[in-house]
Order: sequence, then structure tokens, then C-alpha cells
Amino acid sequence: MIVASDLDRTLMYSNRALEELGIPEGVELKAVEMTEGKWAGYMTKSAFSFLQQLNSRCLFIPVTTRTTDQFKRFVIFEKEIPLTYAITSNGANILYQGEILKDWQEKITARMKAESSTKQELLSALVRGGFRLDGHWKEAEKLFFYFILNTLPTALELEEIRKLALKYGWRNSLQGRKLYFIPEAISKGKALQHICDRVGLEAVAGAGDSILDWDFLQHCQYRYVPRHGELNKYKVTGDLAKTNHLGIAAGEEILQNFLSNLSLKI
Repeated sequence: MIVASDLDRTLMYSNRALEELGIPEGVELKAVEMTEGKWAGYMTKSAFSFLQQLNSRCLFIPVTTRTTDQFKRFVIFEKEIPLTYAITSNGANILYQGEILKDWQEKITARMKAESSTKQELLSALVRGGFRLDGHWKEAEKLFFYFILNTLPTALELEEIRKLALKYGWRNSLQGRKLYFIPEAISKGKALQHICDRVGLEAVAGAGDSILDWDFLQHCQYRYVPRHGELNKYKVTGDLAKTNHLGIAAGEEILQNFLSNLSLKI
């Protein structure tokens, strides 16, 4: 069986996320991500133990918006928690034993050209629409881009931006201060289904915090969302189990629920 999960602000928490969401008193942390020689991401020690158990008893697949290089900053996946598959770049890339599946990558590239306007066309449309996003933007692997915002748009502005992006074949999602723009062809859900078909297994459970996670959660029988997540603000078709806890404690709760609901003994 397959269990799939987003990482950032679902199972793993950056220094910024810990500052924003807090750390419960008495909780011991496990460093899981290193950036430029410094620890940059954490789980609780209990959550890390739960993840080790889960990975040993089923096919665990990380599903992340991070690029492949950014994903590899999670040092625990090198030796402590070996992976068979991982989905990176919001579904544009699938890793099999650490290497990119070229056939999937080529398929996504062809679909992007056929189904979405270019990045330049979308950016021009945003300017024409009067959307002046306060921040600087970055491109991820020439696949999608995001703004790191100084000032967050209002809910109404975000909805108008969403509608405009859809007209050009793009989706968007606000995660913290990052406003992502993703071509329609790039989908965590399609990538997860490709793996399910490849190995002949179903996705039993999944977890994610952002609207970009919904398309892979639809493929899962059990779906978990941290209480602080973006998905809690949207109405979706299907049951979502929300955590009782916020922040890093929610990550631990999700993994415990994975094990419990899959009848795996902790």
C-alpha cells in the first residue's frame, strides 16, 4: 500500500514555520533539513520515529512543491529513511531511487507547451489586470515560478488572481509568503497516479496543507490536513480529517494517524 504526504508545513517545519506556529513545551526536535551547512528544518523526535516505522511497512512517497535540489536538502532521506519514490517540483518530476524518470519529465514538458501560456504572457496579464505584487519572484527549474511577498494580497485579490491565472492555463497557491504559479499540466495528483499505476498499488492515505495538495489527496482513501493549512480555507468535495494540533505537533499527529488507521502498531 501507498502513503503519500506533502513535507513543508505538513510533516516538516522550517525555522520560520516554527517561529510562526510555535513549538509545544517539552517537545524534542529532530533536525531533518540542512541548508548551507546549517539546520533549517525539523520534525518532532516522535514524528521521526513514526515516519521510520511507516516507511518500513508501506511505500511512503514524499510529495512536494520543492525542486529536486531543494528536496535533497532533507538529509534524513539519504540513509535514515531510504525512499523508492519521491515526487518533486509539484509533480513535474518523479524520482525513482533518487534519479529522475525521464519519460515522465518529457511528457510533462510536452503538455506544458500545449496547454498553458508562457510565463511571460501570464506576467504581462497580471500587470494589465492591475495586480502589483509586492515582492520579488523566482523561477523553479524553468517549470513554474513564485513571488516571495512583502505584503500579502487580500482574499478578494487572491481570488481574482486565481481566475486570471486559470484563463492562461495556470493555477496558484499562497503558502506562507510564497505565491506560487503552476502550469495546469504540472500536478501532484497525476504524478502520484502514475506511480500507483507503475507499481500496481493504491494510495491509501495522504496529507497536505496547501490547495496544490488537493489534487493528490483526491487519490487517497484517508486524507489529513494540518489545522493551520491553506486547505482549511477552501471547500473541497470529499472528507478531510483536520488535526487537533497546530504546527509541528500536527505533523506528529498526522503520522500517528497514518499508522493507527492503517492498522500498523506504533
